[in-house]
Amino acid sequence: MPETDDILFAREGGVGTVLLNRPQALNAFTLGMYRRFDPALRAWAKDQEIHAVLIEGAGDRAFCAGGDVRAVYKAGKGISGDPSFTSVFFAEEYRIIRRIHHYKKPYIAILDGITMGGGAGVSVNGVYRVATEKTMFAMPETGIGLFPDVGATRFLNLCPGHIGRYLGLTGARLGAADALYCGFATYFVPRERVPELRAALTGIAWDAGREKAQVEAVLARFNADPGPPPLGVRRAAIDRCFGHDRIETILDALAAETGDPLWAAETRATLLTKSPTSLRITLRQLVLGQAFDLEDALRLEYRMTQHVMAAHDFYEGVRAALVDKDQKPRWRPGSLAEIDEAAAEAYLAPLGDGELVFD
Repeated sequence: MPETDDILFAREGGVGTVLLNRPQALNAFTLGMYRRFDPALRAWAKDQEIHAVLIEGAGDRAFCAGGDVRAVYKAGKGISGDPSFTSVFFAEEYRIIRRIHHYKKPYIAILDGITMGGGAGVSVNGVYRVATEKTMFAMPETGIGLFPDVGATRFLNLCPGHIGRYLGLTGARLGAADALYCGFATYFVPRERVPELRAALTGIAWDAGREKAQVEAVLARFNADPGPPPLGVRRAAIDRCFGHDRIETILDALAAETGDPLWAAETRATLLTKSPTSLRITLRQLVLGQAFDLEDALRLEYRMTQHVMAAHDFYEGVRAALVDKDQKPRWRPGSLAEIDEAAAEAYLAPLGDGELVFD
């Protein structure tokens, strides 16, 4: 498939449509895709014939599983590409996320299937997010030596109670009901009705100045009940265990949890498989960013990416998960005891002239 076909743009009845077209890679974003997406968004923002934007993923497995971490890995390891790719990729990704967040026209994402990392970045930061019964939402970055980025400093902190810390640290997977409960999705539409929803959106007889109301009326007409969110039942235990500012205290609370002991034991075991550095810096990120707006979140996250790119665990995590696929990362440092709070704080330090700048 030609590279230009991995993201497709069209105009349908006053709607600018975006199709992430890498189903074999779960529609993960490459830098080239971001570089074609950004000018399309800019052009549509100025085009009076475009009244809304609709983004979907090709195939039946994923909306978007994230960014192309393999390419970042190869560039950072000196295997291929320009070494500056590790800074350029995140900078361009984050600028697009900011553009989506402030987009003046209705921006609708259909989260049908796997939605992780960068897929969350181009959806949760927009206004309208439609989940289906096939939605599987997660921020699994601590498992590859990274941390939840793409604006997660902000959107995880908007979850009820301390659920955002739980999700960011563990990478727990959510279905549609939980995605709505956490605010990651705003509507639920069964997969079989998505083509009908799409036709209704592209068939709107647009009335200038009323686009937001028109889109919301269509979405409300298709909105359905996904059932009760499992996280709602578990929230009290999550709040008890994750309402702490140190990882060690969270682990101790999970060990002592009596209200939901099986979940607590499984969660504690999961945390102990993650990069100790990622756990430490993720919790610090979420505590520090509790009141951050998107710009502050992305600036912080960009600093963190660049410090992570200069360290060990990201490359080891990607190797274990995606390259050798042995699922046996050898983290360095290998335990929480070996990375103290001061060492973790260095991952959040300013970059001087290398700070993220928005256009």
